[in-house]
Amino acid sequence: MSKFWHSSNPHNLIHNEWRTPIIFIIYYKLFLFEGDKKLKEQLRIPIEKLEEEPYASVICYPKASATELNERISEMKDHRIISVDFAGKNNAFSLPILGKGYVGVVIKANITRKILALKIRRVDADRKGLQHEAQMLLKANSVQVGPKFHSVSKNCLLMELVDGELLPFWLNSFSEKKLLINIFEDLLHQCRRLDSLGLDHGELSKAPKHIIINKKMKPIIVDFETASISRKVSNVTSICQFLFLGYGPVGKTVMMLIGNRDRDKILKVLKKYKNKKDNDNFNRVLQACLY
Repeated sequence: MSKFWHSSNPHNLIHNEWRTPIIFIIYYKLFLFEGDKKLKEQLRIPIEKLEEEPYASVICYPKASATELNERISEMKDHRIISVDFAGKNNAFSLPILGKGYVGVVIKANITRKILALKIRRVDADRKGLQHEAQMLLKANSVQVGPKFHSVSKNCLLMELVDGELLPFWLNSFSEKKLLINIFEDLLHQCRRLDSLGLDHGELSKAPKHIIINKKMKPIIVDFETASISRKVSNVTSICQFLFLGYGPVGKTVMMLIGNRDRDKILKVLKKYKNKKDNDNFNRVLQACLY
């Protein structure tokens, strides 16, 4: 029996180990079109068939072994997963998936009357389990940030499935300035709450894969695998650098949509906020970046 923790039993967690140039826009639209065309077919596979290839290699990415496969399928059964869906714009072993990173792969998982996002630890990951990420996600959830946590075990992390687009792709099909500013203000407030909580996400200065705009036009910060409560927090300053000070594709698109901002002023108010993270300095950041 695998170690397993569900959100309804928090005490057990302690017991476990713990708009841009035209060429850029055209490129991404072509990428999305080709990706949708190649990976649009969704495959629903019962958990009993995950021992077969190529499913086994995804569950044990990047290389399956009998021991790892049996352990992971056992954990998935403990989470009451009855089937998984291979769908999404990413791929592994020619199967469509939601995401793939240095620590894990993300697919859809079906439990009774609910579809969730399932992150499965890579066999070659540089960490022994997903419990730390679960702890960080739970803390973020306490201030209404991140996808809602569901359950965790050594190799599996189940959470709310966020239906939406990664920020860079979403920006390419969006042009309403007022709504965009509202979304960014919401995002900055989420980062402010994380700062106040003492939780640093760690990857918001390079966040193209860490912000999803859902179908209700709400920004969702995802992927807390490198988050920490031990280092100095920099969520507000990091996201502002990414969105309003960066020279990459996202920064250029943001400036084209909402207009140029006074970089020197933004740098000045961010420095003040970094030294003293109070409401007055945060409001100065909002004004300099958005209004």
